[in-house]
Amino acid sequence: MITIAELNALGPEEFAAQLGPVFEHSPWIAAAAWRDRPFFNRDDIHAAMCAAVERAGEGPLMELIRAHPDLVGRLAQQGQLTAESQNEQSSAGLLALDPETMAAFEARNAAYREAFGFPFIICARLNSPSTILGAFDLRLKNSRPVEIATAWGEIRKIAALRLADLIREDS
Repeated sequence: MITIAELNALGPEEFAAQLGPVFEHSPWIAAAAWRDRPFFNRDDIHAAMCAAVERAGEGPLMELIRAHPDLVGRLAQQGQLTAESQNEQSSAGLLALDPETMAAFEARNAAYREAFGFPFIICARLNSPSTILGAFDLRLKNSRPVEIATAWGEIRKIAALRLADLIREDS
């Protein structure tokens, strides 16, 4: 773990290397947030990183959303998730499902992508397989703009948890 003081002392490249994994396949967010130093706590860093995404606009937000893997999808089954996604899906029990539940996830992933054009995103660490399947069913009824906003909200939760994994608050 790294401290806030240590992060504040890093140059832009080192800062981005340390915090690049916070947003899935999007180290540009950490690089953009670097300029908002000094940070006083994890919440400051989270706010700066989220603001960087919001400043970037809809195109980069959609790229960020599309950078996420399907839950229990092909990448998970082939062991090709990022370490962070692997840990999150594993902690939610998503990597040890019975074939029937895996099939339910595959069907819902396909339906969701068909409806919205991007992967279903939920903070897996805060859910169980059954609550995630239920969320698929509820969210498939939403409009695309509502789902974009919901995905962004879930990404924010994921990022906050990843920051907590990486950064030790200064004492």
